[in-house]
Amino acid sequence: MPARPDLPAQVSRRAVLALMGTAAMLRGTTVLAEGVQPAQPAGPAETAGEPFDFDRLTEAMRSLAALPHEAPAKMEGFFTGFTYDDYQAIQFDPKRARWAGPEAGFHVHAFHLGWLFAEPVQMFEVAEGVARPIAFTTDDFLYYDRVKARVPLHEPLPGVAGFRLNAPLNRADMFDEVVAFLGASYFRALGRGNAYGLSARGLAINTGMGQPEEFPRFSRFWLERPGPFAREVTVFASLESESCTGAYRFVIRPGENTEVEVTARLFFRIEVGQVGIAPLTSMFLFSEKNRASFDDYRPAVHDSDGLAILRRDGDRIWRPLNNPVRLTESWLVEDSPLAFGLMQRDRNFESYQDAAAHYERRPSVLVEPLGDWGKGAVRLVEIPTDLEVNDNIVAFWVPEAKPMPGRMAEFAYRLVWGALAEQDGDLAHVKETRAGTGGVSGVENTAGTRKFVVDFAGGMLADLPANAVLEPVVTVKGGEVAVQTLSKIEGTDTWRLVLDILPQDGATVEFVAHVAGFGRKLTETWVYQWVTA
Repeated sequence: MPARPDLPAQVSRRAVLALMGTAAMLRGTTVLAEGVQPAQPAGPAETAGEPFDFDRLTEAMRSLAALPHEAPAKMEGFFTGFTYDDYQAIQFDPKRARWAGPEAGFHVHAFHLGWLFAEPVQMFEVAEGVARPIAFTTDDFLYYDRVKARVPLHEPLPGVAGFRLNAPLNRADMFDEVVAFLGASYFRALGRGNAYGLSARGLAINTGMGQPEEFPRFSRFWLERPGPFAREVTVFASLESESCTGAYRFVIRPGENTEVEVTARLFFRIEVGQVGIAPLTSMFLFSEKNRASFDDYRPAVHDSDGLAILRRDGDRIWRPLNNPVRLTESWLVEDSPLAFGLMQRDRNFESYQDAAAHYERRPSVLVEPLGDWGKGAVRLVEIPTDLEVNDNIVAFWVPEAKPMPGRMAEFAYRLVWGALAEQDGDLAHVKETRAGTGGVSGVENTAGTRKFVVDFAGGMLADLPANAVLEPVVTVKGGEVAVQTLSKIEGTDTWRLVLDILPQDGATVEFVAHVAGFGRKLTETWVYQWVTA
């Protein structure tokens, strides 16, 4: 498109895309269209390339934010009509992995266009400060059964849906999937022994705000070619949406806990209602709190069971997740937290009994801000669902100071993916939250109350005798406490807090509780929300 009349000529979209290395991409695509053989798996297309670094990408996205947004084109081709079943019959050929070789630390695999993924993503390799396009053809994929006869041979692809990086994560002799970028700005990673569960996103805009949510997308990726036997790789991405643009850098380190260091430089065209930084998306269907609503042989089904917040003063917040009867939200106001994240605390197979999904292996993810994020809130959005295939949990940071149009907003943080075992220190953690009808079990009770049972384990609390003088510190809004008890479960290191709550009519009941004793706090803070109607 031509430059806007109120902007300098050099700020045309063509100039901006050239800054991003798209000129190299277009040259590579044209060559393939003329019938020249595509790049071999070991490397990208042979072009002169374009200079590239994070600062160049940043300036390109700054300039692009000054132009009107152009919606991505949905490509037409043999893949246009692919269904879910068709898409499952396509696999990237591991023999065609980029970067493969005897000294490789990472392999690059691509995801095919089609089904839900109709907008192509362009990929580039960066070596010695120069970016060159990575081209793909139908030779790079294995097509099975129902789709094989419909796929043309040696067909250049206009892009891919995304990519994944494989590395020796679980065994030194195997390249396991470590991280995948697929769909809008979604990506997810694995620690050692994990199975895929929750996802991260580049940015959330107007999520759960009573207006259409905006889904920014990563339109281009630049993969910096690592050295021999590398255990770290850097990926850059351009983010585009109606309201903003962004330059992203991901430094990925696989391991017991896989770390992804993210730097996001954002440029807003307009002021938006809400910006969500470091958003996490997960699924919570049921557990001991709401299992009665599901006729299921499994005791629990969830990718995450709680939201954790680690404060800089050593205090910790634990908010168990819900599958509510209607969309709900919680705002947990913080000042530069040490970390927050969605966790899967229960690691026992017996708690799930799902030999296929293995929910006990789903990773937890902590967001660790790098630098001072200042005042803001961790916002949790919970959406009702009847199916475990639906992600219904979203958590992200909302800065108190909104990013302003015309100014760069930079956020840096580390995502830690893994089993993330509890490190209690002095504070006991919430081991389990249960709920049911209020009153005494086995006898007829007055209707209207609901019982909440909170088990605390670990920390200094674990070694105290059953007759220790402890104080439950409980605050309830929207209801009143009818019964409150605290006792140690015999033969364990677990203390149980029991609350029978009588709600106000139609109220959403909010709880805050911890256990104190001997002049100090002995547990993390349990925060909960009960939606009565």
